[in-house]
Amino acid sequence: MKLKKIWVIVVFAALVAMFYYFDLGHYLTLSSLKENRNLLVEYYEHHRIITIAVFVTVYIIQTALSLPGAAILSLAAGAVFGAIMGTVYVNVGATIGASLAFLVVRYLFRDVIQSKFGSRLEKLNIELETRGFNYLLFLRLVPVFPFFLINLGAGLTSIPFWTFFFGTMIGIIPGSFVYCNAGASLATINSMSGIVSFRVLGSFALLGMFALVPVLYQKIKKR
Repeated sequence: MKLKKIWVIVVFAALVAMFYYFDLGHYLTLSSLKENRNLLVEYYEHHRIITIAVFVTVYIIQTALSLPGAAILSLAAGAVFGAIMGTVYVNVGATIGASLAFLVVRYLFRDVIQSKFGSRLEKLNIELETRGFNYLLFLRLVPVFPFFLINLGAGLTSIPFWTFFFGTMIGIIPGSFVYCNAGASLATINSMSGIVSFRVLGSFALLGMFALVPVLYQKIKKR
């Protein structure tokens, strides 16, 4: 492995280790958010640009490093910025962070994976190059698949970067809005489990299935 790639791994590993060593995760809890909401809102009212910049930067880092806490950050966005603008800032941070994770994995490991399993992955790569947007939209809309695993897995395939970028940006809008909208009414939330209902999950799954309709149509048409 090239020295540059080793340094990238070392830097990412060090940042993840720092997160757990300093126990930064204890700030990303529902109780902590509720305790500090008024302070965050007050600070935002006096330092709007700085607050937005810091929030988006934190979200980018959290997503790029595949760290826990995305749900709390999304609630915080709704609590501080409101449902609509919170969704916008979450979308920017999550999309950029996911794209960074995608690019890093592609830079570090894609060539190795393709050289070892290229023949087995040929059909998958062709499918993703032509219909990757629909598949990615499905994966983003259906909340069964962990967000960070999609970022990492996509980086190992031949899906085009801009397909990944726009598929992520569009696909995460519904889920981001649900959490930001809940965050706007933070006082009524007692647990994370009550934020997303089965009806909402079913709606996301239905949207995800609609994303696959063009793919299924093309396959049926060929047959």
